[in-house]
Amino acid sequence: MAEITANAAGAPLGTRYEVSGAAMLLHQSGTGGPPVVFLAGGGMFGLYYWNVHNLVAEFTTSVLYDRLGLGWSDVVDLPRSGTQVTDDLHELLHVAAVPGPCVLVGHSLGGLYARLYAKRFPGEVAGLVLLDPTHEDIVDYLPEKTSRRLRHGNADELFPSEQREAMRTAHRTAVGRALADWPAEIREPLLDKGFSSDAYRRSLREPTNLPHLFAEVRDAGPDPDVPLIFLSAMGPDALAEELAPPEARESAAESHRAKHRLYTDLAAALPRAEVRRLDDAGHSAIAWLRPDAVVQAIRDTLAH
Repeated sequence: MAEITANAAGAPLGTRYEVSGAAMLLHQSGTGGPPVVFLAGGGMFGLYYWNVHNLVAEFTTSVLYDRLGLGWSDVVDLPRSGTQVTDDLHELLHVAAVPGPCVLVGHSLGGLYARLYAKRFPGEVAGLVLLDPTHEDIVDYLPEKTSRRLRHGNADELFPSEQREAMRTAHRTAVGRALADWPAEIREPLLDKGFSSDAYRRSLREPTNLPHLFAEVRDAGPDPDVPLIFLSAMGPDALAEELAPPEARESAAESHRAKHRLYTDLAAALPRAEVRRLDDAGHSAIAWLRPDAVVQAIRDTLAH
């Protein structure tokens, strides 16, 4: 078994575990099972889901963790392949003695990783709750200009260095406003860690290999037959609208409709899947604005 490190390197919560020659942060609360494991959105890390994690820990084991290259886990080159990301999580859960099968809760890019994990390790997944997830077929549903950015864009093209510092400052302010009612001992280390210059640059790099990730997910075979709930965030995304370039904002409404059509089509093709539409939350803040909907979806998945 890999050695457990002595501390969490300044994280307000959690323990760092040695995985694949590097250390990853994991925090768990609550008791019982199946455990619920949160997979953060692209460039984000576990503590961004602290509010829903606490609610879930009231009725089962809840797990937050940071992928390698992000948060309080060790720095590695980004982006990483989906195989690397899911292998890391598989080993981390084993080393941290989190018993399977688990319910995976994946937000955005984390939803893509959650499905890849379920395809690769189907016996270790009891269900999926996907919060406005990225999906490999989204490029076939989106407007052409938007899908072209997903197919070919990279962080340096979308966010040139001369714009990145101003965007980092604005992003920190916006997230700090969204988390204003969180305890300072959670919120302030989270903002300091997430919005340092180096960490912010790395967060932008994580989702820059989407074409490769999409191919990995397709090649991994069919989705397993487990309970699955899509939460489709159809409300305005104030945080993204504040930070996105004008051309991205212009296509947002059309992209929302396309995404919802995709989720509906996917759910119709899977034996135990459903879509729940949320008109009062946007993509970025779904777990902050509607923790009740996230927790209810988790409860319902556990009950299947």
